[in-house]
Amino acid sequence: MARAYIISVILDLPRWVKRLSALFVDSALCVLTLWLAFSLRLDTWDILQGVQLITIPISLAIALPLFVVNGLYRAIFRYVGWAAFLAIIRAIALYGLLFMLVFTFISVPGIPRTVGIMQPLLLLLAISISRLVTRQVLGAPYRRELIKNAQRNVLIYGAGTVGRQLASALVNGGQLTVCGYLDDDKNLHGSFINGVRVYAPHELKDAVAHLNVKTVLLAVPNISAERRMTIIESLRGVGVAVRVVPNVSEIAQGRVHMADFQELAIDDLLGRPPVKPSEELLKKNIKGKVVMVTGAGGSIGSELCRQILQIAPERLILFEQNEFTLYSIHAELVRKDPSKEEIVVALLGSVRDEKRMADIMESFKPHTIYHAAAYKHVPIVEQNPVEGISNNVLGTLATARVAIEKNVESFVLVSTDKAVRPTNIMGASKRVAELVLQALAIENPGITFSMVRFGNVLGSSGSVVPLFRQQIANGGPITLTDPEMTRYFMTIPEASQLVIQAGAMATGGDVFVLDMGKPVKIIDLARRMVELSGMTIKDDSNPDGDIAFIMTGQRPGEKLYEELLIGDNPAATKHPRIMTAHEEFFSWVKLESMLERLKNTMDENDISGVRELMSVMVSGYKPSAEIVDILVANKLENGSLAQIPPK
Repeated sequence: MARAYIISVILDLPRWVKRLSALFVDSALCVLTLWLAFSLRLDTWDILQGVQLITIPISLAIALPLFVVNGLYRAIFRYVGWAAFLAIIRAIALYGLLFMLVFTFISVPGIPRTVGIMQPLLLLLAISISRLVTRQVLGAPYRRELIKNAQRNVLIYGAGTVGRQLASALVNGGQLTVCGYLDDDKNLHGSFINGVRVYAPHELKDAVAHLNVKTVLLAVPNISAERRMTIIESLRGVGVAVRVVPNVSEIAQGRVHMADFQELAIDDLLGRPPVKPSEELLKKNIKGKVVMVTGAGGSIGSELCRQILQIAPERLILFEQNEFTLYSIHAELVRKDPSKEEIVVALLGSVRDEKRMADIMESFKPHTIYHAAAYKHVPIVEQNPVEGISNNVLGTLATARVAIEKNVESFVLVSTDKAVRPTNIMGASKRVAELVLQALAIENPGITFSMVRFGNVLGSSGSVVPLFRQQIANGGPITLTDPEMTRYFMTIPEASQLVIQAGAMATGGDVFVLDMGKPVKIIDLARRMVELSGMTIKDDSNPDGDIAFIMTGQRPGEKLYEELLIGDNPAATKHPRIMTAHEEFFSWVKLESMLERLKNTMDENDISGVRELMSVMVSGYKPSAEIVDILVANKLENGSLAQIPPK
């Protein structure tokens, strides 16, 4: 207890006191090694006297400035490692050269020349021992306490510069113990870095079991996306959590804690490398132009705003009906680049309010509009069909009409794969919005209408990824609707970039379809997230697992499989991830009368009539009989449902 108390008192001393104490100890060691050098040379143990005393001030005058310059007092002694010993060797080597120059090469009468050689060697030994003793006395109990309370064993994947810097920073942080490195370089396998072994990737399983490792930290920033995904895939199912290291500047600050490590990025979970965007397409409708984004506070809308602002628009208009999300994206953009505050305009309003839209477009005269405003959550829109159609269809119509009137050059609708042969109101309403723009494009060649259709974006407000992460953090279970549920996935940044590029290729009435890669089973994504969190799946084959899966059944209007094309005739474009679809649509004269009937039916709150009209307008729209029965039985004045019971 007394020893622990003394150690805690020492550790709590101010930093300057510790440095001054180290300086005093090193000064004493200089004097002590001078006495030892004379005693060994003269074969007597007398104290220094006469001309011998001149060696003391000369030794201190040379040694202490060199020690300070070489950083001997910046290191934390209880964490001292190989880097600190290299600094000691470097400083004393310089000291030895200067000391020998004075007392060996030039020589001072009465002082043996060999003292100039012996004393630096003795000083190197003495200072090295002092650092080792300090590390053992102060560091060992401290490390044992940390292990008992908060420390976790980790492996670092990457034994290069970043990996080694990370290991040093983790030692300083004190919360984590680096038990080993993993590296692809065969020349490093079996070697030791600061006493820590480098393992080959195929030794991972044995290393994890032998070292009781709980986490693998990825410290390989300069590898290709394909290689990164291969590494991540190799770490699945080993029982370790995979984390990404902070950026190099944070590591360089010298202290890194567990909270600084990030979960795998969403594109790592997706397992598909993004395609580099075309700068020419990105700039075409944005650089030097006034750009308006409706639904600017949503997942896609906000990411569009982030990317648009980087392409130097003349002005960026954020249009959103939700005050909080509008404030959030505006504050984020301005915080990132305060110089852009004057060109970013945040405006509240609804896309259904034609007068408000007309006033805005008259005042700011946008060249390009990205129409991302929509209700997209399938079960919510299914329970509020009239409101969903009003926003998604009539809001698009109102915005498009004003855009035509105010001479907007380009109008891009953000659509969805749920518009293809939909089984729900949300998808059907987005297909009608597409039909509106297709018809208007024929009637109004002065404005370039286009729509971009894609699947689910990972990380959006309605995405399964944040939900699964929360459920994993809570210890499960993970809720899934059906083991066969399959979806196309893309990251929000990639989808937003492709929307911008697709709009730049439009000629009028184009329906662009994004190449979403291969469809992914939701259960496979959930399994991947669990395994990369260092946990196991609890099922019949593994009853002692960590996270269980629960099947809740399909929700009303939900499809097992999504499609991107109504027909089978997509055409390639000059971008490898963007195709264009050739799909049938109504003439504006015919569609306008249908829309008028739809609006009147909505005004009458005739929900079954609304659904009937949507079936006529949208090819392949087939609501389930269960939903139709519920809609008829639960007609309300506000055009919503009292409740749709779970299946």
